[in-house]
Amino acid sequence: MNKKEVAHIRKQFKLDHDLLNIYDILNVYITKETNEVYHWERHPFELVDREKQELYMGNFKKLLTGDLDQKLFELKFQEAAEDPAQVLLHQALVTGDPDEWQDLMLLLVDRMLVDTKFERDMVATFVRGQYYLPTKARNEATEESEKNEVFAHPFILCSVNSTEKQRKTLLFDYVEREFKYNIIVDPIIKLSTPEQGFLYPSVTDNYSDVNRVLYCTGKSNFPDPHFVENVLNGERSVTALEERAIFEDIVKEVAGEQLDSATIAHVYEEINRVIEINEESHEEEPPKLDYKDLERVLTASGIEDLTTEKVERAFETIVDNKNYEMKATSVMPKFTSKSIKIETKVATISVSPQDLRYVKQVNYQGRRCIMIEVDEDVVIEGFTLNTEKLINE
Repeated sequence: MNKKEVAHIRKQFKLDHDLLNIYDILNVYITKETNEVYHWERHPFELVDREKQELYMGNFKKLLTGDLDQKLFELKFQEAAEDPAQVLLHQALVTGDPDEWQDLMLLLVDRMLVDTKFERDMVATFVRGQYYLPTKARNEATEESEKNEVFAHPFILCSVNSTEKQRKTLLFDYVEREFKYNIIVDPIIKLSTPEQGFLYPSVTDNYSDVNRVLYCTGKSNFPDPHFVENVLNGERSVTALEERAIFEDIVKEVAGEQLDSATIAHVYEEINRVIEINEESHEEEPPKLDYKDLERVLTASGIEDLTTEKVERAFETIVDNKNYEMKATSVMPKFTSKSIKIETKVATISVSPQDLRYVKQVNYQGRRCIMIEVDEDVVIEGFTLNTEKLINE
């Protein structure tokens, strides 16, 4: 599944969209004290109040928002799983009986409750329906309708949300002309910040892939192992944060622990060039870096004494697999934003990878200092800093 396919699906989740049909919604309330289902209810989605429908649509869209391998993870199912979730999900997908679908989703909730303890009351929301994806590019010359170019995809979506108690407030009653204490104790379901969930099936080349599921987490780079492995029976997926750590360890193995900022900037520029070429060629799969690609990137960045064998050994040392491939988009910070944080006890400096070359660590009068090259005067609280000469000419 690529980011374009995710974006297209996410856009369908709005009211009265003619490329989306939601048939049923099931809400399950789980209490933290007993770790049991306290209440559940199922309704045809079209009979739900419109105001509630809008809240749910916002929740589903939020669930599907984020970068792949950071908040969204396409998972393969474990082949050797006992009582596999894939069978349960596929049966729920193809059944036309709302009661059977409901019972299967409640079995999935039972999986969520095994060997886990919730810190707050939780609500699991399930919907079933279908959306449409294009089967080919739109023909502007013949003005073909978008509906003539789409294919229906049945789906199941799950969002797990936490609850919170309402804040204690003081109200003014206009009728009685008196101040009143707010005693509402009903918990608030945090639909705007889903904890996790999934979309089944996943999509490959605009076709449903029943052998994969899209897992969604509310916390970047921290998928819930219990939900992934025990509830969905999904195979463990490497996060972008973990892949970046692998990349850094491999570079340190071949180039040493210390690099100057210009070299690091060159490395990021070369990787960004790989990403841009991939986008310009309209490749659906994200670009990947193997040991040969990394050798080329590091050589182009000015790192000397590199050989294919040296980089290959580094892959074997760090990941125990010389043929391991890293996603180019995962191994570097976002290129055009100030995504690099340089933290010291005095200050934290934010800089983009492309501007890293203007930051240097220097030795001045026996002290390590950060030096930043600037083109204009620096203004602090309205005061223009005086330019000091560090070296007498």
